[in-house]
Amino acid sequence: MNVILIAAITADGYIARHSNEIVEWSLDLQLFKEQTMGFPIIMGSNTKKTLKTDLTGRKEIVVHRTDNPKEILAGIKSPTCFVIGGGMTNALFSSYLTHLYLTVHPLIFAKGIKLFEGLVSEINLSLVQTVPIKGQKNLHQFQYKVSR
Repeated sequence: MNVILIAAITADGYIARHSNEIVEWSLDLQLFKEQTMGFPIIMGSNTKKTLKTDLTGRKEIVVHRTDNPKEILAGIKSPTCFVIGGGMTNALFSSYLTHLYLTVHPLIFAKGIKLFEGLVSEINLSLVQTVPIKGQKNLHQFQYKVSR
């Protein structure tokens, strides 16, 4: 199964200023919708609270830090699922990730929620491709494959 972490991040690696932030600075939402439509999406309970609306057309799986990612993934019948945050959920599923789709935005927060909160081991990546964000000059999504 492809387990893809997809995120909008700042140039210094943050996904939000704080755990209750409703992210309105992301400029790649249309691409996010196109890529995740029809697939299960995994998110932490804090991330779920920050969504303005349900993500229609996708099965939302809300997890907690004590959940077992292997069991959650075993219950997914789709060939692909997406992990959409937050930082603790990204770290929880880190050993199961096959790809990362990251859109680096020209912002620096200096503090906040890191892409991976509490990551315990390195992840080696190889760049597969870059995808331009429609309507945004010089903004791209970087698609990486996890090297295991």
